[in-house]
Amino acid sequence: MSQKKTALITGASSGIGRATAMVLAQNGFRIIAAGRRVERLQELVNQYGEDTILPIAFDVRDKVAVQDAFTNLPSDWSTIDLLINNAGNAHGLAPIQSGDVDDWDAMLDINVKGLLYVTKAVLPGMVARKSGHIINIGSIAGKEAYANGNVYCASKFAVDALSKAMRIDLVQEGVKVSEINPGAVETEFSEVRFKGDKERAATVYKGYEALQPEDIADLIHFMVTRPSRVNLAEVLILPAAQASATVMHKQL
Repeated sequence: MSQKKTALITGASSGIGRATAMVLAQNGFRIIAAGRRVERLQELVNQYGEDTILPIAFDVRDKVAVQDAFTNLPSDWSTIDLLINNAGNAHGLAPIQSGDVDDWDAMLDINVKGLLYVTKAVLPGMVARKSGHIINIGSIAGKEAYANGNVYCASKFAVDALSKAMRIDLVQEGVKVSEINPGAVETEFSEVRFKGDKERAATVYKGYEALQPEDIADLIHFMVTRPSRVNLAEVLILPAAQASATVMHKQL
């Protein structure tokens, strides 16, 4: 049985999730890398080895698939010390009166229900061991609503509320709950939001230096390597050029 800590990361095939898998793998963690793009997960295995990376493919929206994935974990990977609920998405940018219901469903199903399904599957082991750490990746959009962000903001406000409530529920169980709320991070986020429009997505990050996925990964590594008495419960992390959800100093 390995003495290394095991971290489960959702959305590990790209962006913050992938960067976090790499940073933690480089620093002595074993990684259960969960995502939908199997070939991306396999790249992590090829880079760090089968003893360090276990790829598992499922959609967090599918509660049966989530439960099956955890039921079928190899026994030597079944003790999960760290859960990083990173999988999330934004679809569309429109006022509420013209929003797409399918976009709404996707955001609520992944950002809120998916987080709940994965957490529900992981928690029994943590509670039984009276040990564990859950980090939920929220957003500045969970702190401040902004025009045309309605349902995305609502989903991230839900992550904020869940993180607070989970911390209360689990404090007596020895399980830490933390939340990271990033501002603008240059990932595939905007490309997904704008339905694959790479040109429009690129404009989001022009004129200033956005955060990079590695910045969030470094923060996560710092959080999970503090003494056991320490819980960085909530962190808001912004690019230096960003002051709020809607105030950005761009030099175009």
